[in-house]
Amino acid sequence: MVMADLETTPTLEDRITGVAEPAVLDYFISLNAGNYHATAALFSPDGVLNPPFEEPVVGREAIAAYLQAEAAGMQLHPHQGSVVFLEANGTAVQVKGKVQTSLFTVNVGWQFILNAQGKINSATINLLASLEELLPLRR
Repeated sequence: MVMADLETTPTLEDRITGVAEPAVLDYFISLNAGNYHATAALFSPDGVLNPPFEEPVVGREAIAAYLQAEAAGMQLHPHQGSVVFLEANGTAVQVKGKVQTSLFTVNVGWQFILNAQGKINSATINLLASLEELLPLRR
């Protein structure tokens, strides 16, 4: 087999322009693979997941259980982001993209705060849609 015959698949890092933080990249990879315990392990022990319109989810076990119940079947498609190094030895990462479910696709923004060890202290998910776009999505 010659190299020209090999198809190259873009990595997630290639698709998130401006972001190379391992915890953030692994968040999207593990969540898309449905490996919610691996996703939760990326958080600090008292890490917080802030889903839209819901109470914060605190701690790795609670985050894994929440994702198992709420994220099954979702595919996250991050596209671009930015990184800001914080004075307190942490990092803030903003990512924009889309979330696709079996029923709809919506624009989403994620904000990650990473600690000095590269673990996620908090992940906040914001729907980037108008009220008119969100009303049909009610449960």
